[in-house]
Amino acid sequence: MFEEQNAQWGLVHAFVLDGQGGAEPISREALADLQLRPEQSVWLHWDRSHPLARRWLREQSGLSEFTCDLLLEESTRPRMLVQPGDELLLFLRGVNLNPGAVPEDMVSVRIFASSQRILSLRLRPLHATDELIEQWARGTGPKVASEVMLYLAEHLTDKIDSLVAELSEKIDEQEEHLDNNERFRPDHDLMLQIRRRAAGLKRFLAPQRDIYGQLARSRMPWFVEDDSDYWNELNNRLTRYLEELELIRERIGLVLESESRRQGERTSRTMYLLGITTGFFLPLSFITGLLGMNVRGIPGDDTPYGFILACLLILGIAGFQLWLFRRLRWL
Repeated sequence: MFEEQNAQWGLVHAFVLDGQGGAEPISREALADLQLRPEQSVWLHWDRSHPLARRWLREQSGLSEFTCDLLLEESTRPRMLVQPGDELLLFLRGVNLNPGAVPEDMVSVRIFASSQRILSLRLRPLHATDELIEQWARGTGPKVASEVMLYLAEHLTDKIDSLVAELSEKIDEQEEHLDNNERFRPDHDLMLQIRRRAAGLKRFLAPQRDIYGQLARSRMPWFVEDDSDYWNELNNRLTRYLEELELIRERIGLVLESESRRQGERTSRTMYLLGITTGFFLPLSFITGLLGMNVRGIPGDDTPYGFILACLLILGIAGFQLWLFRRLRWL
């Protein structure tokens, strides 16, 4: 019921965390008089394209104009900004799993976080929020604001794993066919598409990995004690994904290079055989052309055995050429 009412204001989700792994939804109207106990935190998830959401952020959120400008930018890259009062701005990217979307067309989530409040803004639907609400319903969800932020980052990272694995499997198939079939030709369009997707992922994952590393090193006072370990683990996972993406690009280069080398070898072999064939028949063509001239004085034209002698001469020359080519290892 609250979600339907809140959606009219651009508020996708609104929950008060009880500090024990559960959370209760609240209405948009209740935000004005919301009083949090020390163990409680509030999470507000907004649709940043909604005019009323943008208006609330600027007029009622209590955030500075500079912070609102950053949160409402049309386009941005992964970044982290620590603000006075131990407040944190975090911009993250994740794989787009919405129907009809291209996975590497990354979704963006923008987060403002403090000790008892976390605001997140999205443009496209974010699947992480649905799973987050299910965990709260079971009483096993994040307990404080820092854990909500960590959960969103972890969910975005999990979805990258499946996409990187999918790209790697496609390269495996091409390499397997290339090894088992001498005449197999890799799909160049597929190879270029995978390389383009890998480059697009690296563009956003590299700065995001650095952000996780910064969060692991610089603890905020309101972070849970073991948050740094989880941020460090996310940093290591993104490092592994980036290494895998770089390896994918190198493997694509090797596949295309191998196919180009094979094609060059086939072309060279064909040209070699054509050259041998031309060299083999050149002397024979000269003799048959010479004997085919319609003039007097050709040897054997006045004897009944002339044709047979000409054929024996041609066969002899052909046999000598065959022996010579084999001795020279041309055949």
